[in-house]
Amino acid sequence: MATEWEGKSKGTVLGYKLYIFFLNTFGIGTAYFILRFVVLYYFLFSYSSSKSIFYYFNGRLKYTGLKSIAAIYKSYYMLGKVLTDRVAISTKFRDRYQYTHDGMEHIDELLKQNKGGILISGHIGNFEVSHYFLEDRYSISKIFMVTTHAEHENIKEYMDGIVSKSSMEFIVVQEDMSHIFEIHNALAQGGLVVFTGDRYLPGTKTLKQEFLGAEAEFPLGPYLLATRLKVPVLFVYVLKGPKKEYHLYAKQAVAKARDPQALLSEFTQSMEWILVRYPYQWFNYFDFWKDSLKK
Repeated sequence: MATEWEGKSKGTVLGYKLYIFFLNTFGIGTAYFILRFVVLYYFLFSYSSSKSIFYYFNGRLKYTGLKSIAAIYKSYYMLGKVLTDRVAISTKFRDRYQYTHDGMEHIDELLKQNKGGILISGHIGNFEVSHYFLEDRYSISKIFMVTTHAEHENIKEYMDGIVSKSSMEFIVVQEDMSHIFEIHNALAQGGLVVFTGDRYLPGTKTLKQEFLGAEAEFPLGPYLLATRLKVPVLFVYVLKGPKKEYHLYAKQAVAKARDPQALLSEFTQSMEWILVRYPYQWFNYFDFWKDSLKK
């Protein structure tokens, strides 16, 4: 079982092209139908990721063994639908989806103040589709997502070529730490900087925190920066609802400055609240709790 996130997505450019051809030619329903067979392949042959997600359902959510096995397939299928929706929303199917929200007033307030802010999300649901909806409410030239170059570059280039141009900008994590200056500049412009707070790359510093009843490691960087900088912090998630719906949740953090552990504790509590409602949208397919190392 993989004990750390390796920073790469599975799949080939040809596979993506074929799938997106069916999506664009025959529609979202047909794409979802084909997806069931693609998911079956991963369900049967992706032993490492399946073992990790089984532990999440069985060991952490306390599902029965049979329910946990069925949940593995449901999780893969939900991930596939979320990725399909990302392409569909960003191409010609955007008007097929509905968008609702809780806590949007917190984002409204940050943008009105024009003083900058930090949004912390996770690999739950799909935050990447949020800007296609947010653009209907704001001029989102001031949202910056902190990301890495870890994805397969050929797939990323292909996807960038077919999706519509987004006004969300990206800050790429650099080994020389120059991305820190970009983050400061973005905040100085009144921008909102988005971090994913539930994955870290090997060799980076981490914090330990109980999550779903067991200790796990989280990246130190987002919580350290968020508590050192004098800007508001929100926890923000975008979850897939029934059919073609997405729902955004935004919650204001209350942790005091210079206490990254307290901020992380708030973040994990917010994720637990979300996962009670959307258990199949947890997309960390590696040994998140390092359970295999304890045996």
